Amino acid sequence: MAVLGEAAGDGRLTLEEHRERVAGAYRARTLGELAALTRDLAPASAQPLRLDPDRSIAAFFTTVRREGRWVVPGRLTVTAVGGHVILDLREAILREAHTIVQATLVGAQLHVLAPAGVTVTSVPTRGTWRAGLDPGPQAGPAVPPGVPHIDIRAFTAAGRVRVHVPPPARRRRWIRR
Repeated sequence: MAVLGEAAGDGRLTLEEHRERVAGAYRARTLGELAALTRDLAPASAQPLRLDPDRSIAAFFTTVRREGRWVVPGRLTVTAVGGHVILDLREAILREAHTIVQATLVGAQLHVLAPAGVTVTSVPTRGTWRAGLDPGPQAGPAVPPGVPHIDIRAFTAAGRVRVHVPPPARRRRWIRR
């Protein structure tokens, strides 16, 4: 909001453009949508949101945890050999509405703890698929529009992907006596 206000004050944005971008900021559901609103107003080093699209996680015979408040890029690469990778997304900030986790697991495990309100699909691939190649979009359950989605595409050789989703809210039953 501060960057947008300064740009309107300096004349880099008209009042109409400022109003549209402020409304877009309030509608934004991901950091990627917010970053796009100021991309043309300041150099990369002065952007209020700096997003690193090239993050990857590697675990070789160890356990690697990514938890707490962190930014999940639109495409995350995970590689594990003989270890465990734990992605706790419950407090994470999803950069995009559709996040792809491309995992290569050799004798390793990937545990994903999903937040409430996010759909997750996991497509394990075994056999002839070679690491580094994107198997392309997979047919899966339909995702309602506007709902953040995490798509896990994993090549596994003696490995496993486990997705932990929160249980649905329990309804209280009132019993009259």
